[in-house]
Amino acid sequence: MARLAKTAYTEHPWIIRRLAPDFDVEDVWAFRTPGAGPDDFPAMLAAMRAFGAVTQQRGPVRFLFAVRWKLGALLGWDDPAAGTGGRVASLRDRLPEDLRATRPDLADDDTPMEPVYETDTESAGELANRTVHTVMHLGWAPGADGDHELRMTVLVKPNGWFGRLYMAAIAPFRHLVVYPALTRRWELAWLRRDDVPTGQGGGDR
Repeated sequence: MARLAKTAYTEHPWIIRRLAPDFDVEDVWAFRTPGAGPDDFPAMLAAMRAFGAVTQQRGPVRFLFAVRWKLGALLGWDDPAAGTGGRVASLRDRLPEDLRATRPDLADDDTPMEPVYETDTESAGELANRTVHTVMHLGWAPGADGDHELRMTVLVKPNGWFGRLYMAAIAPFRHLVVYPALTRRWELAWLRRDDVPTGQGGGDR
């Protein structure tokens, strides 16, 4: 895993840039996918869904997520009225017609992110609550070593001063615990991509 400059996102013609110009770029990371070619993004996504889901994390990451969801339940942060379609409109409302049919069918997926769209080189999911409206964007781009690599960009729109304080408070946990754990899972998922069960991980394109 390598942390990238924000220009790795802002200088690339990602679709999400046109959809979410009012979101701030919080983090940009690259993940090692040795031997990856330009057409391997669907295989990477399928491997991540099979072997790298957030809820498959163990130890400190699982504990942090459990604490976060417990706090959210107690304090009402995750009330449905605070989510997409409630406090904020979904980014799907901004999709052009040609992207409206690209939302992947993840009915059995256990990620808290709601899918927005998916193409052969990009995938975006969103989550909204009383603290923030956030987007996790995954993109496929050439890396410095000639192989293609997975890039993750976290975009945020904090909900007022409380949302900004919340993002500042969780930054050390993201950088020191969550992202390194995701890296281990996702980079291992790439190495296990040939083990993905047939038919798993596909989206509606």
